[in-house]
Amino acid sequence: MPPSLGVVVPAYRPDIDVLRSYVRALDERLDPEVLRVELDDPDAGVRDALTDLPATVNAVATRRGKGGAITFGFERLNTDILAFADADGSTPATSVAEVVEPLRAGDASLSVGSRRHPDADVRGHQTFARRRLGDVFAWVARRLLAADLYDFQCGAKAITRDAWRDVRSHLYEPGFAWDVELIAMTAAFDHRIVEVPVTWEDMPNSTVSPVGTALELGRALFRARHRARRVRGDSFHAAIARTVDDPIALVDRFSPDNE
Repeated sequence: MPPSLGVVVPAYRPDIDVLRSYVRALDERLDPEVLRVELDDPDAGVRDALTDLPATVNAVATRRGKGGAITFGFERLNTDILAFADADGSTPATSVAEVVEPLRAGDASLSVGSRRHPDADVRGHQTFARRRLGDVFAWVARRLLAADLYDFQCGAKAITRDAWRDVRSHLYEPGFAWDVELIAMTAAFDHRIVEVPVTWEDMPNSTVSPVGTALELGRALFRARHRARRVRGDSFHAAIARTVDDPIALVDRFSPDNE
């Protein structure tokens, strides 16, 4: 029997038409056992506009952040593979399916979509500032983390349930830095990570602030490196950890047991 698949789509103030079309495409192309839309702080009427979709739509009145919303959704999946795709549809459903495929084939524990891979098909380009910030971040991340990837932030990734069990209690970043921490922790537990080139198109109406997000990611990158080294048993980082209290892990904040 092929492994079961669950997909989470985190969404904050989405374009409703784009989201509706994207969710239908994901359902048709991936045929997941479970498809969840996790809405943060939606405008009035947004949830009602999504009720006819082939997905469970969960809406909360606060902004959990991308990482918080994905963690919330993942914790409610009982599938063999857990995947997510950003709601703006930058990574088309066909490419998301390609990201999931290495896990379905049993070839990896974490599959990372990549728009910076040499074989990626980039059909829309970011502004110069966003592109340069992204390039610099990826360059630094390759040198700080035990994961030699071209792209750490593309909005399509998939992880096996076994790997998720290992990393879930070590994730703290509620925002866009969650992707980086997921990769860092998966590598720290020696799970195999593969990078899959995707078709990708930049969405000009993205809610991401280039400079603010870059600063957040920069700080989070060093936190992820520290936590990954601690998981690996590094004595120096273990000593640092004893002097600083970690925040509450996302899994504890968003566990079904806390509902």
